[in-house]
Amino acid sequence: MRTAKVLLAMILVSSLMARVRWVNPASNTADYRLTKKVVLGGDGGWDYFEVDPTTSHVFIPRGDHILVVDSSGTQLTDIPNAHDSHAIVFAPELKRAFLSADASVAVLDMDKMQVTHTIALPGKDPDAILYDSSVNRVFTFNGGGTKDATAIDVATEKIAGSIALGGKPETAQADGAGNIYVNIEDKSQIIAFDSKTLKVQHTWPLAPCKDPAGMAIDVEHKRLFVGCRNQLMAVVDYTNGKVVATVPIGKGVDANRFDPATGLAFASCNDGTIAVAHQDSPDKYSVVQTITTQRGARTMALDTNGHIVYTVTAEFEPPPPATPQNPHPWPKVISKTFTLLIYGQ
Repeated sequence: MRTAKVLLAMILVSSLMARVRWVNPASNTADYRLTKKVVLGGDGGWDYFEVDPTTSHVFIPRGDHILVVDSSGTQLTDIPNAHDSHAIVFAPELKRAFLSADASVAVLDMDKMQVTHTIALPGKDPDAILYDSSVNRVFTFNGGGTKDATAIDVATEKIAGSIALGGKPETAQADGAGNIYVNIEDKSQIIAFDSKTLKVQHTWPLAPCKDPAGMAIDVEHKRLFVGCRNQLMAVVDYTNGKVVATVPIGKGVDANRFDPATGLAFASCNDGTIAVAHQDSPDKYSVVQTITTQRGARTMALDTNGHIVYTVTAEFEPPPPATPQNPHPWPKVISKTFTLLIYGQ
């Protein structure tokens, strides 16, 4: 009888702890407000940008240069020779950053704040880029005709191999345990592969998600947050590939972020919104805020130390008329209007 009572007590304590675990100290609300709007100006396009986890400085690749600002949006430097860069990833322990560029990866010395050299990727069209510290490799995700990923050994800066993905890769995340997950945009799939052996382990359908774009990761609870162009953010259990939840978001999502300290997942959209969902449990999410940004602010960065959200956009001319060859023409950016928007709680 005593044993039964002890077991019952243990079960009750475990149940209580499970409930307490999901009482987020920040509560299941969000109150992000625009704290600063900075017209940075300059020319050049933009895509993915990131916060340096060591300094909290924001690095914004803009084609042939990299704009660096502090947390208030004050420009610190403008790094030249970026070689048509698209995205940046940091390797803090190496004091380097890597940028996907024109048929290459550019290497940025973080002490000198200079692009020192490039690693050639002949015939590749790298877009997203990822660093997996568990295997000391940088991965580029290549669209164009190759539809694959390239692994680069950061010690030797030699190509370690490639992974055929069978579709157009968009964004990827690493779990720190030797697994990488990548969105396949044109097939609405996630492919999981081993970052050491470079072997594909799983191919998972994402229905009801269509045209996946951004992706964020929650390593503790083994969840991926996938931004879908049919106005959903899909939450995926990456132990089995199942879509466990969806939340509504705006149009034209291009980036997702997750803040483990607050339990908030973000989806930034081209229509001028950022959807914010709270993780009530690993399989349950509540939309707690829709941040109004500005048209064109499709991508974002998150400083998880200060819980600051950044997004960028510009002013645009009216779009040209649609044609059968180009049914969704992009409007032209008005020169010198590139803008950084900073949001805090």
